[in-house]
Amino acid sequence: MSTEGGFPSARHDHSACRSDALQRASRLCDSRSVRLTDMRRRVLEDLWRDHRPASAYDILARLNAEEASHGHKPLAPPTVYRALEFLIAQGLVHRLATLNAYIGCTSPERPHGAQFLICRVCGAAAEVADTKIATQLRCVAESAGFALGSQMIELEGLCPRCQSVARDL
Repeated sequence: MSTEGGFPSARHDHSACRSDALQRASRLCDSRSVRLTDMRRRVLEDLWRDHRPASAYDILARLNAEEASHGHKPLAPPTVYRALEFLIAQGLVHRLATLNAYIGCTSPERPHGAQFLICRVCGAAAEVADTKIATQLRCVAESAGFALGSQMIELEGLCPRCQSVARDL
């Protein structure tokens, strides 16, 4: 992926990015002997539609629009939540607590602490996994006698594209 500090560049081929993410998810699930059901895949595919986090209800609304276009009855919220729980458990998706939203993981092959850069203007989010930060936080927790669980850091600011637009104003 062509990125600027984790954010997609103007030359970013999101179609290839999305396809790669879905293929990797399928391979990982196969290697772990877990099922990437049609619904789980649809939820993951929806999350990879762009690089913006989405709430469970945003996902549900888009899936229900698709269901309605095929003459099917609407899905219930638990359907999406169960799919998200599975995808999180498999490391394919992260939950961003500050936004109460979800985003596809860029490195699902291994468990990891992640830092997210979230643009307050366009809503894009970039996952960065700085191992130095993760190690430092682990050391701080250990020295405090704290048993560290997950490491998820969410930072808000302006992405490169929104910074350039702000400079042009």
